[in-house]
This record gives sequence, structure tokens and C-alpha cells, in this order.
Amino acid sequence: MLRQDKVVPLLPGAARVGSATAPLPRVQPWQHTLLEHHHVGAIEIPEHEHDHLCLHLQLTGAPELEWWNEGRNRLVDTAPGAIILVGAGTRDRVRWSAPNERVILSVRPALLQRTAAELGAGALTDVATMRNQWALRDPALEHAVGRMYREAAEGFPLGALYAGLLESELAAMLLRRHAELALPELRSKGRLPMPKLHRAMEFLTENLDRDVRLEEAAAAVELSPFHFAHEFRATTGQTPYQYLLTQRMDRAKVLLRTTDWNVQEIATQTGFTSAASFVRAFRQRVGTTPGEWRKQAG
Repeated sequence: MLRQDKVVPLLPGAARVGSATAPLPRVQPWQHTLLEHHHVGAIEIPEHEHDHLCLHLQLTGAPELEWWNEGRNRLVDTAPGAIILVGAGTRDRVRWSAPNERVILSVRPALLQRTAAELGAGALTDVATMRNQWALRDPALEHAVGRMYREAAEGFPLGALYAGLLESELAAMLLRRHAELALPELRSKGRLPMPKLHRAMEFLTENLDRDVRLEEAAAAVELSPFHFAHEFRATTGQTPYQYLLTQRMDRAKVLLRTTDWNVQEIATQTGFTSAASFVRAFRQRVGTTPGEWRKQAG
């Protein structure tokens, strides 16, 4: 945030995810979003300006929140699930009466601008069109932020493509539900043309051994990330990530059956960030561990 024309942290203390033994990943796969997790005391944050959209999801605690913005001042009760949502360019001051725990997302204007164009709104020049809210209740938005938080807390085991889908979903939800912006109804363009569908599947299959980003897959078929994700699902019944995961599982089974590679080697060859994330995904998808499957297949 900006305070007296200087960029300073919004909250005191180091940001973290999970416990002290599971710190916030230094490198996050999101292109335009930063996620932080804070334990906040009974404190007041002096007047400051947000250069990004700022979203807080309260996880624990029930403090009174007092806020000052545009000459207005209110005192509101809060509880887990309450959301603070303020647009870029907002100047405000806040005070919490008691400790609480919260996830904070900073979203760059570029993501909202790009997504607004993809949704058919044209150029979004004024990124301060978000309706500022201080104790918002929105279960769908709470769920979307919660999924992003869990993914970060676990070290992004599902990779960059899944993270990109979560970021794209969040941006579209913010614009559709909370922006002062006229958006057309979302209509499917129908099935992806077969050449584009074939190229998309070919691209994903060719890159099973690395962490593919949503933007890369979309660029391979000359679509925006939002429309690629939407049209791929409308055509196949799966998200790009679900398709990629199916292909990874199929390749893992082949390697388990035809090689004596260990779990770490197979995880590397199938694009997982660690052996643990591979084993977890395999068990969830197949119903057993890779080692047990290998014994049964042999």
C-alpha cells in the first residue's frame, strides 16, 4: 500500500501461510495476484492508499471493524467469512478491536482490465470501479479465495495451470459480482473448432513433464486465457487442468508398469512439483498409491 507516497506493508509482521513450519512460498505461480496470510492484533492501520485491488477474507476472530473512507466512518461487526473488498485507488483507514486471522489478496489492475475485455466490456480504464465493501458476505467468493489459500498453503501441488485457472475465475467473479461495470451475459461460443481442440490437447500432452501455465496453453490456440478455459470445458466437459491431470495419470501408469523408476523420478516425468504431490494426486484420482498400483499391475 501507499502511505505518505511510500510503498509500505499493509500489516505489521511477516506474511505467512499455514504454520511457522509452512511459510508463504517465495515464488507464487499467479501472474497478477499476491496472496498473504496474517494474524492481526487489535490494531489501527493509518490512512493509506491501495495501488492494487485489495481483498481480505477473515478466517478467525469476531472483532469490531471501524473504517474511514471518503469522509465516511462506520463501525461494523465481523465474523469468519467476512470480506473486505476495496478497489485500486481507495484511500482508507481501518481499526480492529480484537485479534483475528485473515487471508489477503492483492490483485493487479492489469488482470481486471484483461478479464473485463475478455468478458466483453471493452477497455476498462478506471480500475476503481469496484464497490468498496467492509463486511461483505459472498459464499461463492469466500469459496474461491479459500481454494486459492489452500493451494498456496500446500505449496501449489497442482501446478501453475490450476493456479492460473483459480486466478482467472477470481477475476471474473469480482467483475461480475462486485464491479460497477455493465457486462454482457456469458454465452458459450460453442465447441472449439476441431483443429484448435486437437492443438490444445496436443500442447498439453507434449508438456506433461513440466508446469504449464494457463497463458501458455491459451496462446497455443490463439485464445485469451479466460475464453480458452471456458470453451475447452464447454467442448470437453473438463477444465484444461482436469484433462492435463488425466493425461499425467495415464503416463504415470505406463511408467509404473514398464520401468523400475522410483516415485520421485515418475513425479518429475509427469510434471508434479514433488513426489508427495504426485502420490496425493494419484491416490485421489486412482484410489490407491502408486506403489500399490504397481504391485497390482505386475
